[in-house]
Amino acid sequence: MIAKQEILNANILLVDDQLVNIKLLEKMLRQAGFASIFSTTRPQEVKTLYFANEIDLILLDIRMPEMDGFEVMSQLQAEIENDYLPVLVVTAELTSQTRDRALSSGAKDFITKPFNQSEVLQRIRNMLEVRLLHKEIRLQNETLEQQVRQRTQQLEQSRLEIIKRLGRAAEYKDNETGNHILRMSHFAHMLAKAAGLSQEQSDNILLAAPMHDIGKIGIPDHILLKPGKLNPDEWEIMKTHVNIGADLLDGTDIPLLVTARNIALSHHEKWDGSGYPQGLKGEAIPIEGRICAICDVFDALTSERPYKKAWPLEEAVAFLRQQKGKHFDPELVDLFESILDDILTYRAAHLDNFSDQARSA
Repeated sequence: MIAKQEILNANILLVDDQLVNIKLLEKMLRQAGFASIFSTTRPQEVKTLYFANEIDLILLDIRMPEMDGFEVMSQLQAEIENDYLPVLVVTAELTSQTRDRALSSGAKDFITKPFNQSEVLQRIRNMLEVRLLHKEIRLQNETLEQQVRQRTQQLEQSRLEIIKRLGRAAEYKDNETGNHILRMSHFAHMLAKAAGLSQEQSDNILLAAPMHDIGKIGIPDHILLKPGKLNPDEWEIMKTHVNIGADLLDGTDIPLLVTARNIALSHHEKWDGSGYPQGLKGEAIPIEGRICAICDVFDALTSERPYKKAWPLEEAVAFLRQQKGKHFDPELVDLFESILDDILTYRAAHLDNFSDQARSA
């Protein structure tokens, strides 16, 4: 129920080319207690006045020179989407043809000249009540939509935080640095965009790539952290980290986690089919796995570790070229080279530091 005072405070616009009619309606409204009244004798000004003053009701004359009431309503309808157009038509001749055309143009009710004061005021109150109820409901809906958006954003932030922490869980068990994970995931994001993947797909790869080795949390420390070369039995156990990771991320249809599972399972597959765990070949390997394989290997080769020296850039790039069609997707290697300047710029800004390497050691 709309309060009486709220109705009396509504913004009303009077439109008539005859000033005497405007003065008569304005006097009638002010005597009834309406406080916010705007008027014009120029129909060309209606659209500007309507939006500038958040008009709640228009009393609109139909027969006007230069621009009639039908044209005014048509102009407003073109600007208003999913809203209630509050037009009360004022006319001296309410023929069936005029009524039909006015209603089809957006009019909600009619008053006839000469004015019956009681009838005019009642029709105005009725229309304003509907208009203000519509505004109230729309405001409630907007508030609910905003609350839903905020809640959705909070859930998304929580999900991303969990994903980041999952990635760090693997990092703490492995001998890689946090910056390796950061660099590799951003390299993958750049390569995904260069390969023409959508913004959503590229962003999912950026967020999912840090979990590529999440399965290593299931590998015994004496194997995962062994300083020397693994024996064949140990190597077979090490290779199970891809299945462990896929199992940890399985059972959801959330696109981000589906991408993470695909990366965890396929980033050790090779273009020629000699990789693991499934021996997939060529484009049978998910593209996110093919992308991360290149980015992971490149950053590992060019990074110093307690157990190895960093490769020079030229040697690392030469290795990628050598492995085109063997380990790596040839087209993706070419694309990686095409964005190498951007890769190196990002890498230079996110080099490993000694605290990282001390912890890793």
